[in-house]
Amino acid sequence: MPMPMPTDAEGAAPGRARAAGARGRRLRTLRAYALGVAGLLLAGCASMPDHGDIRRVQASQGVDSQVRVFGVPPADKASAGEIVDGFLEAMTSDDPQLETARKYLTEDAAKSWRPGTAVTVLSAGLDRFPVRTEKDPDGPRWKVTGKKLATVDERSAYQPQTGEYAEFLQLVQEGKQWRISTPPSSLVLSESDFQRIYMPVNKYYFAGGSLVADPVYVRQRSDPDSRMDPTTQTVQSLLAGPSRWLGPVVESSFPTGTELRQGTKSLSYDGQNTLRVPLNDKADNVASPQCQKMATQLLYTVKELTASRLDRVELLRSDGKSSSLCSVTEVTAAVIANRPRTPQYQYFVDNEDRLVRMKLDVTAEDQQPRSEPVPGPLSAPTAFKVDSAAVSYDEGRAAVVSADGHGLYVVSLTGAGAMPQPVLTGRGAKPNTLTAPSWDAAGDLWVVDQDPQHPGLWRVPDGTGTPEKVQVAGLDGRITSLKASSDGARIALLVENKERRKNLWVGRIERPDPKGDGSAVSVRELRAAAPQMADVTAMSWAPRGRLLVVGRESGGVVQARYMLADGSVAAGSLPGATGLVAVAVPGSEDESKPKPVIGYSEDGIVWLPPGAQWRTVTSGGRAPVYPG
Repeated sequence: MPMPMPTDAEGAAPGRARAAGARGRRLRTLRAYALGVAGLLLAGCASMPDHGDIRRVQASQGVDSQVRVFGVPPADKASAGEIVDGFLEAMTSDDPQLETARKYLTEDAAKSWRPGTAVTVLSAGLDRFPVRTEKDPDGPRWKVTGKKLATVDERSAYQPQTGEYAEFLQLVQEGKQWRISTPPSSLVLSESDFQRIYMPVNKYYFAGGSLVADPVYVRQRSDPDSRMDPTTQTVQSLLAGPSRWLGPVVESSFPTGTELRQGTKSLSYDGQNTLRVPLNDKADNVASPQCQKMATQLLYTVKELTASRLDRVELLRSDGKSSSLCSVTEVTAAVIANRPRTPQYQYFVDNEDRLVRMKLDVTAEDQQPRSEPVPGPLSAPTAFKVDSAAVSYDEGRAAVVSADGHGLYVVSLTGAGAMPQPVLTGRGAKPNTLTAPSWDAAGDLWVVDQDPQHPGLWRVPDGTGTPEKVQVAGLDGRITSLKASSDGARIALLVENKERRKNLWVGRIERPDPKGDGSAVSVRELRAAAPQMADVTAMSWAPRGRLLVVGRESGGVVQARYMLADGSVAAGSLPGATGLVAVAVPGSEDESKPKPVIGYSEDGIVWLPPGAQWRTVTSGGRAPVYPG
């Protein structure tokens, strides 16, 4: 049935040019809802639903993961402007091989266009206007502009990026039809279309015996180029290796060149919750321990993608006969992965400057939390006055900063005895220079000395060794807070800039090869972990390589939300964040035993049971922490 051509706010047909500097247009798309939800159609655009009623929508009007977009080919004798509009809209489609988008290109351009290698994400829609008209002897040329938000590279890694986006689309006549001869080198999507089409997943690699989450983005449905489903896309990305940013500090157990067996487009589960993964011949001769590490990487990578339970992963040889190479169960993989154990207690500093602990049970109703002094020297009658603290992952030691903020001590939590000597003393004459410390999974202790004359990030090997000053490459500002990740591969730094605003950065912890030249540990390639926030108040590492960040967007209110370590926004935010000064989440990856978020606000120590509002633990106290 023919459909009417809509007009824009100024009454112009959508294919006509707008003046330079006009408001960024929101690309229109036609979306078809799966599962019987009504289809949506935007007349005059290049995307069409396969069923459902027709109504007009804006492309960036929220995100629906069940929306599907199908392309509509260019109309006969379409104007150059209509070709540009149609092509930009067709890039948002779910067509296999982006077939419809290619119909807007010349024959040569359609064959050579490889948009699947990268994605440019824009904060809003695109502005497009003609640089040359159809009467120009060289043919029409259109400029497409927008505001960059991020890029996704050929390894599916997300990288926040700001600045202007600009691309020129040259049109030529081919068979009396206008076609684009110079398409963009990557897919260009608005933020809302990117969130509709792609989803974040974690690949897992080893670093020092621990698994490290490497976040990437894959298509929520079959990839137009490879025809692979999301699980298979993720496994393929895992086999290809870690992202460039994380690559220097992690390693894969898969031999170089390992790929899925040729022709594999989907991976499925059997009735016993087992995933079977066929590999090529590069993996045929690996030893059993290495094979089990390979299967462990796969199990943790895939288990986040499925709503059903994954109990076992089996790797298959390349011979095509489905012969088993090795397998791991979830229990075996947990041992190989060397994950931190689930914490028993939560900790904070009470009104008497003592380190205390408590047990908060998310399954108990109307719980009246009770705290008690931690065992060991810190519970002595003449108790040591504590300013801040960190507890090791095995909960056997506490690192405490003295009440004057000048000395860092490591104290046993399992036996009596006198207070030891400090392992690190602030180098300046002024007190209150040491930040709250942080442990990593390797047992190393991290702290920052904020003394104006001697600032620096320090690492105490195993909590007892000689303190080492750590170089932080690219640091621009003063570190006011830090938190090492449980895997020991990354560190989150809260940095105050010249405008006295605090921004969150994540750096890669590079440790020297034990057999190498003995160079020092360093932190490199800082990248923004919460670029959407103008000022960050507090942060904590959370399971699956995420960060819980409390902060304020420009012109907005304080909020607490989960971020991925790559700087993209993860699903999930916390209610009532206003007033939060500190926040803590368990670093344990065992989410079958959930632990509550704890915080410090003007009401004292508070906690957040799942699905509830914040509750007060005690009206006093400060510096809440989980082990780590």
